[in-house]
Amino acid sequence: MAFFTVADGRYIPSAFTASAWSPNQIGGTFACALLARGLETHSPGPAFLPARFTADLFRPVLTEPIELRTEVIRDGNRVRVIDAAIVQHDQVRARASAMYLAVAQQPPGQLWQAADTLPVPDLVLAAPGPPLFKSGPADWTGDFASGRNSARKSAWHNLPPLIEGEPITPFQRAAFVADTTNLVCNWGTEGVGYINTDVTLTLTRLPDGHELGIQARDHFSANGIANSTATLYDRTGPLGTTVITALSNARRQVDMAAFADERAITTQPV
Repeated sequence: MAFFTVADGRYIPSAFTASAWSPNQIGGTFACALLARGLETHSPGPAFLPARFTADLFRPVLTEPIELRTEVIRDGNRVRVIDAAIVQHDQVRARASAMYLAVAQQPPGQLWQAADTLPVPDLVLAAPGPPLFKSGPADWTGDFASGRNSARKSAWHNLPPLIEGEPITPFQRAAFVADTTNLVCNWGTEGVGYINTDVTLTLTRLPDGHELGIQARDHFSANGIANSTATLYDRTGPLGTTVITALSNARRQVDMAAFADERAITTQPV
């Protein structure tokens, strides 16, 4: 399966893209990955890296055909900046920008780095399917009820194609998983009570291989507003960080186990 098909130059969401917040809109993960695809069409090539991706998710993206608009804002020798927008009903529903930086030699010297241990499951997700979850010291599991706690969380993904007939790219994979910062950072004993309004992803390299992990790094909240950060990593180590801002959505708190049951999400490949 794929998350989108293309018809008449527009992107048609599959049923699987429906959000946990509303069946009439697509999840932020899918919007971010689609925006990344648009930005990627203007990539300056392997001599550059998409070092920063920022998406603003300020209107619901409906489960209807999507127009994707892109524009190169700056095209320099070391920096290229690209904008992308999701348009429906003549309204910009979500937008993103990417800053591509020229790859260069590392400067000499030693720097402080965090010594966090990033958990990697022994099980290799050989086929695309739902993620594995880990809460604190507990084992990895595909059980969506496993996150009903206040422990530090991690998730491990192997994604299907974004667009039918195209393999998902490393940048699309990273943008998709970056939006799951809301899940690993804002999932507690009563479910997920925040909905993120943006996501910023920073990368020092692209993901290696078909699996990609994310681990909660921090969470601050007050006045119904949360700021959360996470680390993105693969089996070779960390590759970047994610930051989100989120609004309280307590009246529509999402129970991930109930959502998985409703959608018949299992640990089998989708």
